[in-house]
Amino acid sequence: MTTYLLAGGGTAGHVNPLLAVADGLRARDPEATILVVGTAEGLEARLVPERGYELLTIPKLPFPRRPNIDALRFPGRLRRAVAAVVAMIREHRVDVVIGFGGYAAAPAYTAARRAGVPLVIHEANARPGLANRLGARYTPYVGVAFHHTPIRNARFVGMPLRREIEGLDRETLRPAALAEFGLVSDRPLLLVTGGSLGARRINATMSQSAEDVVAAGWQVLHITGAKSEISDPGVDHYHLLEYCSRMELAIAAADFAVSRAGSATVSELCAVGLPAVYVPYPVGNGEQRFNAADVVRAGGAVMVDDAQFVPAWVHEHLVPLLSDRHRVDDLAAQSKSVGVSDGTARVIALIDEALQPSVQRVRGR
Repeated sequence: MTTYLLAGGGTAGHVNPLLAVADGLRARDPEATILVVGTAEGLEARLVPERGYELLTIPKLPFPRRPNIDALRFPGRLRRAVAAVVAMIREHRVDVVIGFGGYAAAPAYTAARRAGVPLVIHEANARPGLANRLGARYTPYVGVAFHHTPIRNARFVGMPLRREIEGLDRETLRPAALAEFGLVSDRPLLLVTGGSLGARRINATMSQSAEDVVAAGWQVLHITGAKSEISDPGVDHYHLLEYCSRMELAIAAADFAVSRAGSATVSELCAVGLPAVYVPYPVGNGEQRFNAADVVRAGGAVMVDDAQFVPAWVHEHLVPLLSDRHRVDDLAAQSKSVGVSDGTARVIALIDEALQPSVQRVRGR
């Protein structure tokens, strides 16, 4: 029986692919032991136990960004965190560590090396995080979700997707999806979303452009997010929804999307062949622009800067695009051409490869 230790968390971008791989491992071998190491503060603290996996916690350990008291304390905290994960590996007789980035990842990577167990890393963003860049020095088994990701030993495997998306049959599910949201069947659907918290620019621009888009013959499902500041414009065929618990239904119903370019969003839309206008989040290290680069290059999406995404842009660019059904269909085909729907299986194959040199080792830890 194999024991897997999955490491990572903090945000949905780390937790969701971790859970997708955990589910894939459990489906393949129900007798396997699957453990997760994370923090008590991250999203994993809720989602991992909810999915039925045991969560082992270590203290949150952000890398110091400036010389201060935290920087002075960091080496000692890191040593203690590494020692804690080494103890977990030995106590549970872990066969392989699989990391997805986040606060718990760096200690787990060093612990795997120190304990002498194989290490597999998955990098979900086109611009890799610090923990994964450091961990990639310890292992040749590094899977990436996007081509040209600048990380050592990178192999393209795509994104491990949620089960609801991986097996999504949009054509079959579409009638039920339209009914779920009170949508009509004789208008194509534009799905607008900025993520669970929303995106101020996308929300404001699309709300102000409601009449323009509907006049082009489309209907709109606009998922505003929890922190939305807009109100319903009161336009027929324009539907506002603060939160959507069944995003697979929204995607099944949609013919086009306007969205941020988070790695999971881009991967899911490409996997099902949904064309999009991506409006990358303008704050941070700019990774969202890189996440959408492959599909934009392939002609499966359009990218526009946040500052330029205003009602005039929608009128001059998006509405004419939506009015050209042949172009929409071509964008859909090209989006599908770069999509990967078996990212979970590819990561598991990488894990199996990492385990091969160690199958005969003595389990004496």
